[in-house]
Amino acid sequence: MKTVQHAGVIDIGKTNVKVAVVDLESEREIGVLTRPNRVRPGPPYPHYDIDGHWRFICEALGDLHRQHGIDALSVTTHGASIVLLDRDGALAAPVLDYEFDGPDSLAREYDAVRPDFNETGSPRLSMGLNVGAQLFWQLRTDPGLLDRTASVLTYPQYWSFRLTGVRANEVTSLGCHTDLWSPLENRYSSLVERLGLSEKMAPVKKAADCLGTTLPEIAEATGLPEDLPVACGIHDSNASLYPHLLKRPAPFSVVSTGTWVIVLSIGGKSVSLDPARDTLINVNAFGDPVPSARFMGGREFDIILDGHEKGATEADVAEVLGEKIMLFPAVDPRSGPFQGRQHCWSVNEDTLSDGERYAALSFYLALTTAECLAITGGSGPVIVEGPFSQNRLYLDMLGAATGRPIEAASDSVTGTSVGAALLVARRKSAPHTVGAGPCAEERAAGPDLLNYASSWQKQVR
Repeated sequence: MKTVQHAGVIDIGKTNVKVAVVDLESEREIGVLTRPNRVRPGPPYPHYDIDGHWRFICEALGDLHRQHGIDALSVTTHGASIVLLDRDGALAAPVLDYEFDGPDSLAREYDAVRPDFNETGSPRLSMGLNVGAQLFWQLRTDPGLLDRTASVLTYPQYWSFRLTGVRANEVTSLGCHTDLWSPLENRYSSLVERLGLSEKMAPVKKAADCLGTTLPEIAEATGLPEDLPVACGIHDSNASLYPHLLKRPAPFSVVSTGTWVIVLSIGGKSVSLDPARDTLINVNAFGDPVPSARFMGGREFDIILDGHEKGATEADVAEVLGEKIMLFPAVDPRSGPFQGRQHCWSVNEDTLSDGERYAALSFYLALTTAECLAITGGSGPVIVEGPFSQNRLYLDMLGAATGRPIEAASDSVTGTSVGAALLVARRKSAPHTVGAGPCAEERAAGPDLLNYASSWQKQVR
């Protein structure tokens, strides 16, 4: 079997759609193209631009193959999305944007049929963040939809289906607060039967399974060779986790940052998860349950920065620490360990310089992340993936607040693409036990950082 050197990765985040080429020897991205993930307003409801994404994906794969050569394909996407297909493989309904609040109109009826947290590990979330709530709302408001639907696919596997024609589901997306999966029993939850979908759920495969090979029309549309192997695909936070499962012994935690900050704790302390604090049980690529927590950190960063300059001087940082200029949760009150609270500043926000705003915001995001690590029982080194791995203030405060070694995974624009690419690497690795991975940096926290973290934590708890 041919060795895969360059993996093409379709990486659909909530903010951007990316197509990357990853060199598997160096585990680095060598080419990336992106487009915004703009939501179409409807009718019939806000939904993703599936046709626009597909045109971009085909063009990008062609361009990147001409530049670098692609030997195999993999897919990773954000969670909280599901695809309904008709018998011909076309969409039975548009793919609903999970930030659409339509499902909230049937919240009482949905709550009467959804399984409890002990069965699914899914907290009750607003809007369409529970996929089960999306499906319940869609089926109730579109009476013909159940009959039109032949197959239900998780979102990464929809794009793998477009490449191969093979319909499948996969546990990392099913286990992403969908209400559809029972992670401790490794089966569909009772909700699937209650929704009338038991016979329509596509077969469950593993993320690293070869789902099939590219269809002839894909080769024609992209210029890729025919019969490229295509991995089943994986949820994006679990894509960030996957390389560490291959290389590191437990315990450790991975913090995947982007629109969402997702904390995944491996081999930590035994804790009782509290769904009211947006904790949940994710499922990793090997099918194991993973205590997790999350908040919309990237969205909060954009809301508070709001056009102000990024970056802070040493004087800005000293002022924020010395005067304890603090931002308190929650900037986006719909999610996170402090959901339902309204954010506020310890000072008049209008008096802040751009540098002070940036520093205090970075500290806020780190302290909220530290809270997520604490409530998931995390221990050992903390590996930060994605954009926040480039923020020194965030990393320094995270180290101070947790007392744990912090490692910034800075070799890639996004850790998700590299993790997804490793699904097609033909190597033999024992999960959880191979090597110790890179050494995390021991960040010696000064008294100012420690005092700031302690003061913030006392005021929010």
